[in-house]
Amino acid sequence: MLTYAQAGVDEEKTSRALKAIIEVAKRTFSFRQGKLGEPGDIGHYAALLDFGDFYLAMTTDGVGTKVLVAEAVGRFDTIGIDMIAMNVNDLLCIGAEPIALVDYFAIREPKEEIFEQVAKGLYEGAKQAGIAIVGGETAVMPDLVNGYDLAGTAIGVVKKDEVVTGEKIKPGDAVIGISSSGIHSNGLTLARKLLIPKYGLEYEYEGRKLWEWLLEPTRIYVEPILELLKSVEVHGLAHITGGGLLNLKRLTAYGFDIEMPPLEGIFKLIHKNGVPLDEMFRVFNMGVGFMVVVPEEEKEEALEILNRYYRSWILGSVVKEKGIRIRNYNIKL
Repeated sequence: MLTYAQAGVDEEKTSRALKAIIEVAKRTFSFRQGKLGEPGDIGHYAALLDFGDFYLAMTTDGVGTKVLVAEAVGRFDTIGIDMIAMNVNDLLCIGAEPIALVDYFAIREPKEEIFEQVAKGLYEGAKQAGIAIVGGETAVMPDLVNGYDLAGTAIGVVKKDEVVTGEKIKPGDAVIGISSSGIHSNGLTLARKLLIPKYGLEYEYEGRKLWEWLLEPTRIYVEPILELLKSVEVHGLAHITGGGLLNLKRLTAYGFDIEMPPLEGIFKLIHKNGVPLDEMFRVFNMGVGFMVVVPEEEKEEALEILNRYYRSWILGSVVKEKGIRIRNYNIKL
């Protein structure tokens, strides 16, 4: 049995350590009080800055240890998609339309062929997200970086009366899940340490090599979510990232009663090799990369819209009882 904490990523310890930074960050809000760009609260998927009639939304994220898999097989043409996906999908969660991004590429030594591959992924990610890459920074640091790291900061815009905070969520609302493309860019530390030493990256599983499973690019949900926001009333939006289904708790104090899709692909292999199911639902997206909460009476229209883009399911509903109940796996988070 291997957990995320045993693999080296202790989410609870990280949350405790972050408190000091968050407290200092909140104290800096006063520096912009009453000025253009006055910030809102911290704690949802993206920060909001007041620009009069609209909010500017900001988020920052990176690829994480997925870069180590890319380095091991010499394939860097998809990690740019991952970095953009992790940022723009978070912007969507407060109802913002992503518009631009700047990247940060830290490397041990500059290699032209790697830059070309990374650029290919950045272009593809920007195309899928409908954003412009307006700048960035490359840092060559042989004394500090043992390999590569790719991160970015993205901005989006949302009208003040169209912000989705989760405050409208109520018991009886429907929960819809949109399929993921696989493991995305979360839980790679656990997956790598569990699977690579045992099987090796060239291991064939269900017709694909292990490295192909691990490097499958994170799905970008911009087009379906923007159409959904224009078509139905949306009460909540959740990007299922690190923390797995616990991401739903960011939206509301109410609970969720849902059924998840069958265990398939890379998730099935990870569970087979000793990670308990309850731990997996706390770490991975488990086949559902994004969730939306809509009024019960609008769920069929919402489902029809989302299924035009990616396979989607009505997973269940919001309930008064706190916590997340995954009925078909008899798990409570």
